[in-house]
Amino acid sequence: MQSEKLSRIVSARVGDPGAIAAAAARRIRATSLLGEHGKAMIIAADHPARGANGVGSDPTAMADRFELLDRLCTALERPGVTGVLATADILEDLLLLGVLDGKSVFGSMNRAGLAGSVFEIDDRFTGYDAETIAAMRFDGGKMLTRIALDDPATPAALSATARAVDELNDRRLIAMVEPFMSAWQDGTIRNDLSTDAVVKSVTIASGLGRRTAYTWLKLPVVAGMERVLASSTLPALLLGGEVTDPQAAFASWGKALKQPTAQGLVVGRSLLYPVGGDVAGAVDKAVSLL
Repeated sequence: MQSEKLSRIVSARVGDPGAIAAAAARRIRATSLLGEHGKAMIIAADHPARGANGVGSDPTAMADRFELLDRLCTALERPGVTGVLATADILEDLLLLGVLDGKSVFGSMNRAGLAGSVFEIDDRFTGYDAETIAAMRFDGGKMLTRIALDDPATPAALSATARAVDELNDRRLIAMVEPFMSAWQDGTIRNDLSTDAVVKSVTIASGLGRRTAYTWLKLPVVAGMERVLASSTLPALLLGGEVTDPQAAFASWGKALKQPTAQGLVVGRSLLYPVGGDVAGAVDKAVSLL
């Protein structure tokens, strides 16, 4: 990351913390959640706040904040990228860098379900809340919603998600719900990515909250996406996950995007840390699918 950019962030955080709110207030908002191609292309970078810093064989790839911000700036500069999803620390850095004009911005809300912890399902809301998302003039909030039928913490997690859905809907902000059917296996939470399980997670998530007018889903691309995307009328954004076979991943994304409820992509590590290292090239290829 260029020293000038780094200096700008650190100087503001040390000497002028109010510069963050000022940058949020003057930011030019996106006119639409969808780009000129009619689909959203959102870059996700909320993984580190859950302790999920690994990419491929490197367990600490995303822990270098300067490198992550540099890659985010590269991605956000590419034509067709419509927005970003991250926690407050990262979004505030991007505001100070002035790279969020014309982009949709989504704040990550529940990050207490730390990766690999014994309390991973007890995913409390330690990030953004609806009030702050509205005050920052962002477009919505995202909540990870894992449904573990073998974990008694699940009802409280579902209740917290429903409350966030309500509070965002009340403010006419997008509630981006990312559901999974999950289970404990050998001391680790595993998400069930079978078609039937993803369909079940969609039907459960679609019913959370007293209003769903502003609820969107964030869903994994799995086998049988026609069935998955037919299980709700809510708009759906497709998540990328960690990609080991880029060609197969891009092909599956492109096929799923043809379904009527699919409104675009929310992709993080596979575009920010692509095989081969070409961030701009990976982002451009993803945009071409739209």
